[in-house]
Amino acid sequence: MDKYENMLKQLQNGEINSIEIEKEQFYEFREVLVKHPLFKHFRGEAKQNGLVIYTYQEIPRS
Repeated sequence: MDKYENMLKQLQNGEINSIEIEKEQFYEFREVLVKHPLFKHFRGEAKQNGLVIYTYQEIPRS
């Protein structure tokens, strides 16, 4: 879980551009993501074969 929190922090700080989450990791990652105080700033884009790519946006989604 700490691994995902660190990844979200790096994404938020601009140290990385995106996070790629495989379908096997999705539920574990999502559990950490929804508890994050800036949850609505993270955008996930579903790709083929269960891959989801998350990016950080300055303006939160509504």
